[in-house]
Amino acid sequence: MSRAGRAMASAAGSPVRGLIAIVAFVLVVMAASTTAYMAAGWSFGDALYMVLLTVYTVGYGEVRPVDTPYLHVVTIATIVLGCTGMIAVTGSLVQVLTFSQVQRLMGETRVKSEIHKLRGHVIVCGYGRIGRMLAEDLATAGADFLILDQDEARLAEARASGYLCWVGDATDEDSLRAVGVAHARVLATVLPSDAANVFITLSARSLNPNLQIIARGEAPSTESKLLQAGANQVVLPAHIGAERIAEMVLFPETTRFIRGSPRMRELDKTLRDLGLEVDVVTDAAGTAFVGRTVGELEARGAGAFFVFQVNRANGEMIARPPADLRIGAGDSLVVVGRDGAQVHAIFSAAAEPSRAGETL
Repeated sequence: MSRAGRAMASAAGSPVRGLIAIVAFVLVVMAASTTAYMAAGWSFGDALYMVLLTVYTVGYGEVRPVDTPYLHVVTIATIVLGCTGMIAVTGSLVQVLTFSQVQRLMGETRVKSEIHKLRGHVIVCGYGRIGRMLAEDLATAGADFLILDQDEARLAEARASGYLCWVGDATDEDSLRAVGVAHARVLATVLPSDAANVFITLSARSLNPNLQIIARGEAPSTESKLLQAGANQVVLPAHIGAERIAEMVLFPETTRFIRGSPRMRELDKTLRDLGLEVDVVTDAAGTAFVGRTVGELEARGAGAFFVFQVNRANGEMIARPPADLRIGAGDSLVVVGRDGAQVHAIFSAAAEPSRAGETL
């Protein structure tokens, strides 16, 4: 926690600690006075009743005659210490309540001021599992962003991580205006509800036509709705997860090669920064690439990709394969290209029978 955060936490705790100390003092005074009255022969009930009447300044009357010097001293001490303590308790309680309200107002004012200064920032709608991971990556990259969520418990966790947060319903246009959607660069709506993400996309697009909107979808059928609502990109976590699992099952060696080591993860990130993608292309039917050379396939792509590695069906991996290396049945290729969809389209076309006179 930062020094400012520790100072605020300490200041918030001071009135509460003061209230606890004063209440403890009053309880000690009441216990001592009750014991003193009982020492004079009073019953516990009469003694406690007398102390409560005195401390709370009600004054219904004495339950027993206070007619000895000892009782006079006990009563005077109870009045002075008990009544003073109760006054202090009342003042401290008011201070605690007032301080909490002031602190909340100051916190909201500070957040509003920071949001007002933001330009070209990222708005993350929802701080669930995906929102949390997204915020971590954005923070690591040093991007300006804020979290919009209506769950106080989740936002408390986000604030503890040092993130800028705003409490509000992302489906409400007023909440979107409050987080500066008109000046934002990107809005990522990652709520688990498809209906909410569609509504947020519609609202955000109407408030900022130039906003880049990235939306999460659960059902595949939601993708078209989100795109029609104005989303620039749609992410289907379940679909991505299924593809990843299938890749791990079908090509375990390639999976470990591409993402298993820190070096390859760094390489993958570097390639993405350059607009390139590492992909795996396989010949499930065993016919598309059989007999063709690496050079022929790269020529077919006309520079769209190059073959980085050939994984033989028997488990052999050939890095930087020569142009005259022929692809066998069941082999898979690790390729680097600019567009994964285009790469797969090229390989799909390669699987079609060549027309008369057509060469690769």
